[in-house]
Amino acid sequence: MDELVHLAVDRGIATITLDSPHNRNALSAQLRKELREHLTAAIADDGVRVIVLDHTGTVFCAGMDLKESRSADAEKQGVLEFPAILEQIWTSPKPVVAKVAGPARAGGVGMVAACDIAVAAETATFAFSEVRIGVVPAVISVTVLPRLNPRQAHELFLTGETFDARRAAEIGLINSAVTADALDAEVRRYTDMLALGGPRALAATKAMLSSQRPSKMSEAFDPMLKLSAEHFAGEEGREGMRAFSEKRKPAWVPDALK
Repeated sequence: MDELVHLAVDRGIATITLDSPHNRNALSAQLRKELREHLTAAIADDGVRVIVLDHTGTVFCAGMDLKESRSADAEKQGVLEFPAILEQIWTSPKPVVAKVAGPARAGGVGMVAACDIAVAAETATFAFSEVRIGVVPAVISVTVLPRLNPRQAHELFLTGETFDARRAAEIGLINSAVTADALDAEVRRYTDMLALGGPRALAATKAMLSSQRPSKMSEAFDPMLKLSAEHFAGEEGREGMRAFSEKRKPAWVPDALK
């Protein structure tokens, strides 16, 4: 059986490519399995600094494979496996960048939202199309709702309306919408910046950003002070400060960026 998801590593960048254009990169059982395997491999590879989620064909991801879903009982629905993929992207200690050259729907939008950075071509479109086929965008809400304000979420989840990349950027679903011919350069701009960060610092910063904040400011300072002090005193922090004073790039920066 041909592989539907590919992994390639270059210059510290792991590119995971959805390659199932015959069904619009839908989340079939095989694609889900291979995507999880490649995410696991990229996260475990010490040589990988940043992960890019890419795709072939004209569609980024059409969501769950409806042909498989139609014939499955409730307890065998592929959507039950999908949270593990979203959580893997969301909690990855390495930054994940979505490169969206075409439409994203339903679960595809959930994956875009789970990524730390998302860049799309202006021609890409998005929609929470679940309600229009009589289902609920429940699982993807876990990653999408933290990105959107409530008014936008209500409108787009309830109507299922298709919206373009410019609006996706305006409402916080993606970071940047660019022309199709500028997409590669925009993704490279982000990956180059991310590769300059210390690996441990990036992982800790990701964890901090997704942690729940205490209701009182005074309660938030103690763990943040501890986190800050640990990294200032840590090996990575000391190397970063030495490199700054010596006017050189830190040791963790890939050779191609030095």
